[in-house]
Amino acid sequence: MTFVQLIDCKTSRFDEMNRLMDRWVEQTKGKRTATHDLVGKDRSDASHFLQIVEFPSYEDAMRNSNLPETDKIFQEMVALCDEMPTFTDLDVVRDEQLYAATSRRFFEAVGGKDTPSLEGLLAEDYHDHDPSNDQDVIGLDAVREEVEAWKTGFDFDFTVDDQLAQGDRVCTRWTWHGTHTGDFMGMPATGKRVSMTGTTIHRCGPDGKIAEGWWQYDRLGLMGQLGALDDLEQ
Repeated sequence: MTFVQLIDCKTSRFDEMNRLMDRWVEQTKGKRTATHDLVGKDRSDASHFLQIVEFPSYEDAMRNSNLPETDKIFQEMVALCDEMPTFTDLDVVRDEQLYAATSRRFFEAVGGKDTPSLEGLLAEDYHDHDPSNDQDVIGLDAVREEVEAWKTGFDFDFTVDDQLAQGDRVCTRWTWHGTHTGDFMGMPATGKRVSMTGTTIHRCGPDGKIAEGWWQYDRLGLMGQLGALDDLEQ
């Protein structure tokens, strides 16, 4: 789980503090575990600063704190503060960018060579809405069967064209490319190279896993590329 530390401090010597942080970054290059560092200044108090440091996990944050360079810089930082800084430790329970990244990893996994386990990406009771199916697909086992049916018919992958995240929802516009290598809906392999576009909305849970999905895609166009509509056009 992503971990964030908030460092609240007051200093009239911010320029010196800023140079100190640059020195810490340089000294810990290749060793520090922080992935994002942001500093904000209070608009109502020019001496009040808040530093937000993000880590992949609490354990990574502790490894970062235990670096000898970190301890030395901390002592110098305290000396530059008007009063003792305070620290707030936070486990991240919601992050829209995290949700978008999870959704992107889902398309990468599904479009991989083998049928993915999906356990780290989808909730156990994941609920899938696909208008092409007679019934919704619910649960990891059912999703794996659905993915396997597509992989039996095609060697395929996804290209993520666009993503928008808001709240617990991620909308992904994608392009699907595949080669018809096996039976699909009663159609034997044709070897044809086909493609289609679509959009998927994912709802993510507090644990970051995808809990629900809604699909819209050009399945009719896909069947036309496979020649399934030829008899209907005659």
